[in-house]
Amino acid sequence: MLRRTFLTGSLTTVAVGALHPGAARAEVTAVDEDFLTLLTEANQTQIPLVLANYRNAADSVRTVARKARRLVSGYVWGRSTYHHDTSLLEPLGRLVEQLAARQHEDGLYDVGNLHSPPDSAFAIQDVCMLYALLDADGQPATAALRATLASVVQKAAPALATGGVHTPNHRWEVSAALARANHLFPDRRYTARIDEWLDEGIDATPDGIYSERSSTYAAEVTNPCLLTIAWLRDRPGLLDYVRRNLDVTLYLLEPNGEVDTTASRRQDQKGVREVWWYLTQFRELALHTGDGRFTTVAKSIEARGTGELGDFLAEVLERPSLSATLPAAAPAPDDFAQHYPSQASVRVRRGARTATVFGGTDFHDIPVISSGLSTNPTFFKLRTGSAILDSVRLSPQFFSTGHFRSDGLRRTGPGTFKLQQEVEVPYHLPLPRRYRRPDGLYALTPEGRFYASMDFPHRPKQYRTLRTDVTVAEVADGFDLTFEFAGDETAYAIELCFRPGGTLSGVSELDANGNYQLVSGTGSYTVGADRIEFGPGSGAARVAMDPGERYTYLGGSLTPDGLRVYLTGRTPGRQVLRFRV
Repeated sequence: MLRRTFLTGSLTTVAVGALHPGAARAEVTAVDEDFLTLLTEANQTQIPLVLANYRNAADSVRTVARKARRLVSGYVWGRSTYHHDTSLLEPLGRLVEQLAARQHEDGLYDVGNLHSPPDSAFAIQDVCMLYALLDADGQPATAALRATLASVVQKAAPALATGGVHTPNHRWEVSAALARANHLFPDRRYTARIDEWLDEGIDATPDGIYSERSSTYAAEVTNPCLLTIAWLRDRPGLLDYVRRNLDVTLYLLEPNGEVDTTASRRQDQKGVREVWWYLTQFRELALHTGDGRFTTVAKSIEARGTGELGDFLAEVLERPSLSATLPAAAPAPDDFAQHYPSQASVRVRRGARTATVFGGTDFHDIPVISSGLSTNPTFFKLRTGSAILDSVRLSPQFFSTGHFRSDGLRRTGPGTFKLQQEVEVPYHLPLPRRYRRPDGLYALTPEGRFYASMDFPHRPKQYRTLRTDVTVAEVADGFDLTFEFAGDETAYAIELCFRPGGTLSGVSELDANGNYQLVSGTGSYTVGADRIEFGPGSGAARVAMDPGERYTYLGGSLTPDGLRVYLTGRTPGRQVLRFRV
């Protein structure tokens, strides 16, 4: 149970042995006062925002629970200006009422998905924290709230212990929620279900990357949940999965605190993730392992101050040991070329310059576009300081087969990496006599790009072929990308997408929608003192980026947001694109 002395704000030392499941003794260490002040002030900033919109009927139950968590953190924390502030009780009461009112009879919530155990588990984790914090605080004014919260947990947990999931990370979210429920209201059904999920094994590759390859889910779900289970169920072995994942994250970090997501199999493969989500994970593993690199990242998050850092106050009130003074800082890696075979990616960093090379799409094994698959056509990224090239993509005009997506990645030298793809498109010949039908009603089968009642598998074929090889070579002041095409003659376009905020020069404007072309010579993109030069241009013909029939049939688009510069050419042949910083 929580320590009342901490909740009143009188803490000066903490025992960090609680971070080590099964630890023989607890080490007493000083509190990181700057960290506590940061979280306290961040939470005090959140509370007025909650008070201004806590009646928002459009909020999901997960949002309702998180708003309540923010209010409770300030209410119970002795150093907060909102400590035992009675003006929080009415809004908090309304939020708690919503948590109870929206619960189905089976104990589950609708959160996009109907009667969803995993989505309910996200909310129930917060509900358990609400109850635990208020119970440790022990104020008579919150007795009714605590009773309602307890009923919500006790109604939901049996459903979590019998229900199913959709994705790999859901298993750990449900298990963490059950671990919290069992800690408050012990029940063998809860621990049995946790053991069932854990017995499936943790979905992490030897290089520390989870199967979904998503920094979003590593930061928000898998790592926090494994840490919770390790703490509440005495499972010290789970800590090593988190440690290895955070070690990978060190190499995915950009200098401005973003985390590279190119290789993800989830929705963040086309977005940006910020490292602030990882704050308490890096703190906990720094304390657990003594790794000063983790200290450096945690402190950089605190110094940057971005994100919803106030959300972490509840975790620290629940586990005071997270506020301990961290081990001495050690430099985080900033000069490397790190290869991750499990996702066919390479991360290169030379101080303020970083690059990503990616060839790990799932498209060659599972040729469909679907959630849960890596289909990102970006194969190269580059940044130097504030000048950011968010993507390089290639699209040949080849039977609407879409973007170049490499079938793997090979490291061919210390700073040289090879990507390749071979596309074959058939023309279909008459069916052999034994497969012909007098009624002409043949099976509806896939051709590769589309379906038709043509019995495609039994037809002889004539193929048109295009092979593309891309070599990415690091040079002293940037990178050279060499494109080599073999096969049929056709046109292609290379798309460079720069992040908005800078100035392009040396390029021709194609339209008013952020599209430009480098016809000849060298172009540049500049943000302040930071600059990326690129070129040479290779011709004036305009060639559209073709996302492929899988997208165009339903009006889909793969056009990235930003300032897009196009270079064009024709196959077969060779083109070298140079980037200099």
